[in-house]
Amino acid sequence: MSTNPTLKEKAVSFLQLVAQGNIREAYDRYIAPDFLHHNPYFPGDADSLMHAMEEDASQNPNKTLDVKLAIQENDKVMVFSHIKQNPEDLGFAVVHICRFQDNQIVEMWDLGQAVPGESPNENGIF
Repeated sequence: MSTNPTLKEKAVSFLQLVAQGNIREAYDRYIAPDFLHHNPYFPGDADSLMHAMEEDASQNPNKTLDVKLAIQENDKVMVFSHIKQNPEDLGFAVVHICRFQDNQIVEMWDLGQAVPGESPNENGIF
């Protein structure tokens, strides 16, 4: 990473830290105090998502995140990734969208789809 990372680099670094189980460090570095998120399974505040991420990390210590594509447009970054809870897992195709303000993530959306074992699409999910 350069000495002055782009918003795209910050979004990817945040997600990598979370996948590695370094949730508090990720939050300290990249999450704004007034952060909110749109994951429909948790309340929309920062603490609820952070605690869910910590619980997931404790249950899945071998999680991996393989970034396939990251796109930045103005204050928003979209990261398309392959996330696996463990090496044997087929995983999920996940899109995170982060909105930045003052170089911190102030808002985040995430969408995911399970990687199917079989698919008629010869191009694959990635």
